[in-house]
Amino acid sequence: MQVDTDRLNAFVGRFVADLGSVVHAGMVVIGERLGLYKALAEGAATAPELAARTKTDPRYVREWLSSQAAGGYVDYDAATDSFSMTPEQAFTLADESSPAYLPGAFQLGLGALRAVPRISEAFRTGAGMDWGEHDSDVFHGCEKFFRPGYAANLVPAWIPALQGVQARLAEGCRVADVGCGKGASTILMAQAFPRSRFVGFDSHAGSIEEARRSARRAGVTDRVTFEVAKAKEYGGGPYDFVTVFDCLHDMGDPVGAAQHVRESLCADGTWMIVEPFANDRLGENLNPVGRIYYSFSTLLCTPCSRSQEVGLCLGAQAGEARMREVVSAAGFRHFRRAAETPFNLVYEVRP
Repeated sequence: MQVDTDRLNAFVGRFVADLGSVVHAGMVVIGERLGLYKALAEGAATAPELAARTKTDPRYVREWLSSQAAGGYVDYDAATDSFSMTPEQAFTLADESSPAYLPGAFQLGLGALRAVPRISEAFRTGAGMDWGEHDSDVFHGCEKFFRPGYAANLVPAWIPALQGVQARLAEGCRVADVGCGKGASTILMAQAFPRSRFVGFDSHAGSIEEARRSARRAGVTDRVTFEVAKAKEYGGGPYDFVTVFDCLHDMGDPVGAAQHVRESLCADGTWMIVEPFANDRLGENLNPVGRIYYSFSTLLCTPCSRSQEVGLCLGAQAGEARMREVVSAAGFRHFRRAAETPFNLVYEVRP
């Protein structure tokens, strides 16, 4: 086999970038946990100055800052031996209210990678791995990663894109948020629509406990409750509006879950499905976003589905056509793409 030197060098260059990204993920999580980004966003600082602001060790901070500067996550001024952040860097790394806040993605990634030994064995056996068996960083990172996108889009764009739903929520209706995790999506809706009543359901008891605490902190317990329940078993209907955020593809039996949603909906109710952005053909997903989602799907989504009944394993890149098949098999007649972002597709489904 003849090796093309130029192509080899290009591929090795990609490897260098990827290896740097892997270890850099740990640096981002450290910076977020210790408040290093937030402190540096207050103003330029040398390593000892930043260490003093954050009550950390100057030598470790120096090494961390150097890694950040090499990766372009902070700026370095050789004349003053100081480091700083641009407004764009601070917006994505230091401002938790930003719609582009990034550290949660790295926390999710590191948590997912801790399952590599277990998933490697699953390749041989075909066994699954339940969502609740993952490292706790998966649950915390998942909420921290998805919440900014939900905050930026759910109330301002996604709900208004659905026929008649915004007015119904404003007047007051009953809502089920299925697969709610730690409750970020449920609480955002409850804050925006105080006349409606919301129930968040998730099969992971630990996430439900966290969701209840978040609801108390947000002051919405008068209109929000959280319950442990599977997608095919939750109760309390009929609901005017049912939501499923970034988790239908994780379910072992998404058709069965969709049938239960149909049974729990009012005759004129609406189901909103939010899924990772994906085109229908593999070749159209071979891009940076697709690489992220296929990798997470290998570590998290596919094993989660395989651990449940049926184990359909839609995967995080199922695409619109596959989702249409699932909801049609459950008896729904109306299905359309209502909105999209670079990371999500939003579907409107009605009986």
